Amino acid sequence: MPRLSQVFMPRDREFFDLFEEAGGNIARAAELLEQMLRDYPEHAELAREILICEQHGDRITHDIIQRLNNTFVTPIDREDIHQLASALDDILDYTEETADFLGLYKIEAPMEPAQRLSQVLVQACRQIAEAMPRLRGFKDISHYTVEINRLENDGDRITREALASLFENGTDPMVVVRWKDIYERLEAAIDATEQVAYTLEGIVLKNS
Repeated sequence: MPRLSQVFMPRDREFFDLFEEAGGNIARAAELLEQMLRDYPEHAELAREILICEQHGDRITHDIIQRLNNTFVTPIDREDIHQLASALDDILDYTEETADFLGLYKIEAPMEPAQRLSQVLVQACRQIAEAMPRLRGFKDISHYTVEINRLENDGDRITREALASLFENGTDPMVVVRWKDIYERLEAAIDATEQVAYTLEGIVLKNS
C-alpha cells in the first residue's frame, strides 16, 4: 500500500527540482573558488562570480521555503526540507566568505593548504550534486555519503596541519590571523557538506 506522502506527492515534484538546482549551484561555487585559489590574485575577479552563486542560492532557498509554506502535503518531512536547505545555504555562505576574505585581507598569494582545502570542497560538492537526483526515488546514496565523510576527515586533517604550521613557523601575527580565518571558513564549508550528506541519508532511510 503506498504511503500518504506518495499518494499526495505534488505532480511537478518541484522540491526535487530546486534541490537539484541547489546541488549544481554549490558545485559551481566551489569550482570557482578552487580556480580562484589556484593562481590568486590573477583570478581575483572570480569573487564576483562566487557572490552571484551565493545570491542564486539565496533565491533557491527562498523558493523552497515559500513552496513549503504553500504546500499542504510535502514529499519529504518539513523539518528535513528546512534542514537540507539550510545546510546547502551554509556551504555557499562559507564559500563566498572565503572568496571575500581573500580580497578584504589583501592576500598576495595563496597558501598551499588553502588550495588543497578548496580541492576537497570541490570534490565534496560534486558528490552532493551527483547524489541529489537520487533523492527523487529515495534511492541508495551511501556511496556518496561515505565519500563525503572521507573528504570531511581529509579537510579536518589538512586544517589542523595548516594551523599548526602557521603557529610553528614564526609567521607574522597578522598573517596568522588572516589565514586562520580563511582556513576556518574553508573547513566550515566542508563540514557543511557532511551535514548535507547526513540529512540526505536520513531522508532516504525514512522514505525507503
